[in-house]
Amino acid sequence: MSRKVVLAGGTGFIGRYLEEQFTQLGYTVEIISRQPGHIPWTDQSRIISSLEDAELLVNLAGKSVNCRYNSTNKAEILNSRTRTTRILGEALLACDNPPPLWINSSTATIYRHAEDRPMTEKDGEIGTGFSVDVAREWEQAFFSFKLPRTRQAALRIAIVLGKGGVMGPYKNLVRFGLGGPQGSGQQKFSWIHVDDVFGIIRFLQSRPDLEGIFNASSPYPVTNRELMQQLRETMHQRIGLPSPRWMLEFGAILIRTETELILKSRWVLPERLLNEGYTFRFARLDSALQDILG
Repeated sequence: MSRKVVLAGGTGFIGRYLEEQFTQLGYTVEIISRQPGHIPWTDQSRIISSLEDAELLVNLAGKSVNCRYNSTNKAEILNSRTRTTRILGEALLACDNPPPLWINSSTATIYRHAEDRPMTEKDGEIGTGFSVDVAREWEQAFFSFKLPRTRQAALRIAIVLGKGGVMGPYKNLVRFGLGGPQGSGQQKFSWIHVDDVFGIIRFLQSRPDLEGIFNASSPYPVTNRELMQQLRETMHQRIGLPSPRWMLEFGAILIRTETELILKSRWVLPERLLNEGYTFRFARLDSALQDILG
């Protein structure tokens, strides 16, 4: 019988990468998604049977935050995360042989805007505002389940870099000569290579003693100014005009997104993972960008 992994919300950039990697390792990958061809969120019995005898459940489900935060989008961003998490928790409780590990996505945005010191799992300060409220309710929904046979780990994931996702817009900025610092340029940019997201999942699989909250971010965050400079260098683009805050606010309205995605200072360190012995494949931004763009 082949080994099985279940990816919930596994059709995005991270999910597709995980599916590819687990398939290469010889796993059968089953996907729960709103998209046709997968197990639908409305079919509880199929969700339960997919989880039965699986080695791992990874939940990445949730509407993209790359949109304007109007009341409709806000409700959908929150509900798409908490509702799917609850559906999975109920399904696990109904399993005869549930997976031994459930990894749920969370976000490094849960911490406050920090330019003064880094945020770790132990002494990071939870921020305020809509994005933080979503992260808190998401984690609350996840940890509200007491699952006797399934370990639970929430990954507070930083901005994920890979061939897809946010790299598209960043590459376009650099390509059109707008790859200078954004806002003050001093805001911290915490990031992680998609390969390390997979690496952390495998690491947690191999360590039955670990559960709870983990910061999934490179140990070497950079400033926005350094990020844009390294992008320009990797893409051999000399000119990079800066984008002052007013221009970003105006541009965000035009492309229907929020400036928080660029201007919030996320200074997050993966203290627990480092203490437990996880080794990052891409710890430094230059090697990550070389791998993705080189």
